Amino acid sequence: MATINPYLNFMGNTQEAFDFYKSIFGGEFLAIQRFKDTPEAERVPENEKEKLMHISLPVGKNILMATDALESMGHKVIQGTNFHLSVDTDSEQEANELFKGLSEGGKVSVPLQKMFWGAYFGMVTDKFGIQWMVNFDYNLANK
Repeated sequence: MATINPYLNFMGNTQEAFDFYKSIFGGEFLAIQRFKDTPEAERVPENEKEKLMHISLPVGKNILMATDALESMGHKVIQGTNFHLSVDTDSEQEANELFKGLSEGGKVSVPLQKMFWGAYFGMVTDKFGIQWMVNFDYNLANK
């Protein structure tokens, strides 16, 4: 069964925000990945390579996740809409079914596909304007 977690977009200060959240909620970061360590690193300006492509912090039974949404990569952060709901599925089939349903009448921004970080992933804005990320993690499926 799918789980839903918030995914936040920041204007270059994700590390600062997540250090703040960690000081409040406690715990340890599950993942920290910088743009310099991705296959797209050559497209990232030198002054943004240390920015966060992904970070995650467990909060209770949920995971708070985020990225630095870089304008140099074509992203624009608008406060109030700077988040997605991330749906983590138990299989590719479940990801396909949920993505198809959420896409009806909406707009796909990233089609479901295998990604370099070991997941089957896609992004869609549904017909009500809610931004979704659908994710099946191959690494967790093999455990």
